[in-house]
Amino acid sequence: MGNKSHTNANHLNEKPGFHVWWRLLRPHTLTASFIPVFVGTMLAVLDGSFRPLVFIAMLIAAMLIQSATNMFNEYYDFIRGLDNEDSVGIGGTIVRDGIKPNVVKRLAFSFLGVAALLGVYICLISNWWIAVIGLACMLIGYLYTGGPVPIAYTPLGEVVSGLLMGTVIIGISYYIQTFAISWQILVISIPIAIFIGCIMLSNNIRDLEGDKENGRKTIAILIGRNKAIFLLSSLMLTSYALTAAFIIAGLLPIYSIISLLSITKAREAIKTFQANTTNVGMIPAMVATAKTNTFYGGLIGLSLLLQILFPLPL
Repeated sequence: MGNKSHTNANHLNEKPGFHVWWRLLRPHTLTASFIPVFVGTMLAVLDGSFRPLVFIAMLIAAMLIQSATNMFNEYYDFIRGLDNEDSVGIGGTIVRDGIKPNVVKRLAFSFLGVAALLGVYICLISNWWIAVIGLACMLIGYLYTGGPVPIAYTPLGEVVSGLLMGTVIIGISYYIQTFAISWQILVISIPIAIFIGCIMLSNNIRDLEGDKENGRKTIAILIGRNKAIFLLSSLMLTSYALTAAFIIAGLLPIYSIISLLSITKAREAIKTFQANTTNVGMIPAMVATAKTNTFYGGLIGLSLLLQILFPLPL
């Protein structure tokens, strides 16, 4: 068994030491927390408000919560027998590296504890209602794969992750800088919420067969592989169409047209899914989907910064 595990680790390009813990965080997905905080803060800066320490606290808290969610995913999928040494798309900390499951679970709760402390600081300089929202975010992060009916095992995984990591995080990031919120901010968050949901959808497309065998009811399983890939491409196109509409309507600056450069990554993700049916073969497709969110959100944030530095009429 040890030799087989070692072979799989080589096949998946896994390394020992620090990389064991780094993989546990699933770093390629962490832009799903970084991008919303960045965009929400840039929207606040555009409206004349920026407090660097609050931004840093919010960014670290959001990434800690997502990292903890990834660890709970690793722990509970192992406990339920869904993960083994051949599983791809996971950190492999438990099944391939031999780290005890309880260590992973305790580390996840430790991350949530630090995030809660940062949340107290954020509340002290903003509003204690943020604590209610923050606790709800942490609870959902736990219930995403924990609890009797994990959210990730239902058709709601993409919607919940998109709304929580996209719209809610952008809204909070904006509010704690400006002490205000508007419908425009929530509307602008929709494309990013969609792209984050697409990350979850791409994961479920890759894991479709294994998830089906283990009784999950994800949207990818319910509609089938081909329709799920079509849904993924449709959602991405919807995000780009909304972005163009927001620019025309003046909700986003003309600079935001640069976000369309991320279409190349979106196309890469779809074509890779269409051309591959094995789990390992679909890993690049999921990575490309995550990078689409990173590039799109990063370029939107950059466009807002350009509007701040070199204002153009909206």
